[in-house]
Amino acid sequence: MKTKNILFLSNGHGEDTHNCQIIKALTKISPDINISAMPIVGSGNSYKSLNIPIINPTANMPSGGFLYLNPLLLLQDLKKGLISLTWQQLQAVWKFTKNCDLIMATGDIVVAAIAYSTKVPYIVFLSADSSYYEGRINLGLILPKLLNNSRCLKVFARDTFTAKDLNQQGIKKAEFVGTPVMDNLTSTGKNLLLKPKLFTIAILPGSRLPEAGKNLCLLLKLVREIVKVMGENVCQFRATIVPILMSELEAISTSEGWEYQGNKLIFSTKEFSIEVICYEDAFADILQYSNLVIGMAGTAIEQAVGLGKPVITIPGNGPSFTYRFAEAQTRLLGSSVQVIGKQPANSLILQEAAQKVKEVLADQEYLEACIQNGLERMGKPGGSEKIANYIVQYLSKQ
Repeated sequence: MKTKNILFLSNGHGEDTHNCQIIKALTKISPDINISAMPIVGSGNSYKSLNIPIINPTANMPSGGFLYLNPLLLLQDLKKGLISLTWQQLQAVWKFTKNCDLIMATGDIVVAAIAYSTKVPYIVFLSADSSYYEGRINLGLILPKLLNNSRCLKVFARDTFTAKDLNQQGIKKAEFVGTPVMDNLTSTGKNLLLKPKLFTIAILPGSRLPEAGKNLCLLLKLVREIVKVMGENVCQFRATIVPILMSELEAISTSEGWEYQGNKLIFSTKEFSIEVICYEDAFADILQYSNLVIGMAGTAIEQAVGLGKPVITIPGNGPSFTYRFAEAQTRLLGSSVQVIGKQPANSLILQEAAQKVKEVLADQEYLEACIQNGLERMGKPGGSEKIANYIVQYLSKQ
């Protein structure tokens, strides 16, 4: 039997992460399948980390893929060559798929349309759309045609509520089997230097630079407010930082009045001393051990919610993590996420957020509700393997 070729399409950093979890499961089940990728947004670092070949040059655009949050970002992307890049990507996909057996498209209508534009069978994981946003997905005129096309073999939804909605709207092939990003959260046993009996608060500033650096500055200010409200030796803080941001920690700590000691940031006054320990390789461990998360991220916040963690977010200056994004995130993820403030966080918003942290950690009933909400919104682990099994079953019949 000839080797099968599959192309993974995605149009966002979170979508890359979903696909990479499916790829990991797929290579375990059937290591002889040839896998390639085409990230429509960003540079595809998640694919590169798995040594998955990318079929076309990539580029980071000013919007980071968040055009819907601010139409002005479209103008910036256009100036940076968005039209030329998109045309190159389409040509690369059309050329590659002449010898391709299947497309796995993860994202929204954009990747579904690109998959449809080829002559190849495709699977769609509609990861960017959820009925939780508005109660019912507005499919429009085009998306139903893309999903009901005979070459669209399966539609995987991002939650049970959305799968039911899609079925009711005529997308009978839609199903929820789990969220792939919930499959990479097993603790590695990393020593986080945690002290017993203290609350552990995870800090998630996001992964896109320079925004993540600005977010971290805001979150460090919030940490100081939390300690003012709760007192010293009540909470311990662990930050999960992408490698490229680790190289900026010294500059960030200096700008915020903290002392930089390797991966430790220390802030001392006459009243208290705070220590934030930063890791670039302990994301799952930090989430697993945390009692609460303060963050300004997308997929990472979804993963925290899926693990049953309460999340406090504060708006930033964007382009991605703005109030508009944070508010939409609360609709998607439910009661586990509380956004404080409707503008980029100032001192009053930070004080309010710190007070909310104290209230949440003392509310046992709410903490238990977060566990159930996480299961409802993100599902149990195992989604990657189920999607990979579906892919293998289809290819084995060809």
